This record gives sequence, C-alpha cells and structure tokens, in this order.
Amino acid sequence: MENIARKDRRVIKTKQAIIKAFLELYSEKDFEHITINDIAERADVNRGTIYHHYLDKFDLLDQIINEHLHKLIHYCTPHEDESGQILLVNELKLVFDYFKENFGFFSTLLMNRSSSMFRERLLQVVSAELRKKLAAKDRQMYIDHELNTQFMTSSFVGIVEWWIQHRMPHPPQYMAEQLSLLLVKNEF
Repeated sequence: MENIARKDRRVIKTKQAIIKAFLELYSEKDFEHITINDIAERADVNRGTIYHHYLDKFDLLDQIINEHLHKLIHYCTPHEDESGQILLVNELKLVFDYFKENFGFFSTLLMNRSSSMFRERLLQVVSAELRKKLAAKDRQMYIDHELNTQFMTSSFVGIVEWWIQHRMPHPPQYMAEQLSLLLVKNEF
C-alpha cells in the first residue's frame, strides 16, 4: 500500500513537472514551435514519459485547460447568505479569487499570441453556465436568452482578459462588485 502511494506521488510530481515546463515554454514561444523534446528537456523527463501521460502536445494543452476550467466551475460554487439567497457579487468574488490564485496559468494562456483555443473554451464554459442561470430565472425577460447569454459571456471574458493582461489592477472584491452591477443592469 505504501508503495502505491509513493508511486502516485511520483506520477503527480512528474505530471506537475511536465505541465510546469509546458506552461513556461508556452509563455516564451508560440504553441506551434513547442516540441515534445522541448517539454521533456525542460521537465527533465524522457519523451516516453510524456507520451505515457499524454498523446501529444495538443492533448497536454487540452488536459491542462480542462482541469482548470473544471476547477473554476467547481471551486466557484456560490454560497448562500443568511437569508438563503445567493448573492451575485459573492459568486463573482469566488471566480475572481480563483483567477487571482491561478494568475500564472491564466496569464500564460490569455497573453500568448496563440491563445484562441483557450479563449474559445472559456467562452463555451461561461456561456453554458450563464444559459443555466438564465433558464432558471422566473421572471419575464425582454431580451432574447441566447443574445443575452452571448452578450454577457463576451463581456465577462473580455473583462477577465483585460484584468489579467493589466496584471489585476483591482482586487477581486472590487471586480466582483463592478461586474455584478453591470450584469444586474443587463437583467441578469
């Protein structure tokens, strides 16, 4: 049993080294110019070790993105206030806290010239969550749900990109409050 735990820790450390090496390389050059050899050399592992865990660099990037977006959704579970209501500003603060805690990852993916893949995935995740929230609303809305979803999704992702690209000039609480006001203004 102890041997299995030790092996699992080695696998985790190896994967962390591979991911760290990949993200460092991704921040230095375009995705197209990163090779498995580059990643292996930077991570101090054999090429075969990378292929043991990932099909190729596309699979590596895909798994990294999936893991962070999955964590973002689950980490940002809203909390109810004393009256049992979920406050939008509290929910958004959790989101901005997560972005801040993982600034290195998000800044690397959002500031790289070839970041469209990540941006597209982020748009998909955010729009899916917004669709669910808008569908759960009881009141009559005067704006088409899909148009509202696309507008708010693009606005949210744009604000997050701006915030990260400008090295988070405002704290998460301030961003949550401001974005909450904007979303409420748009019938969210």
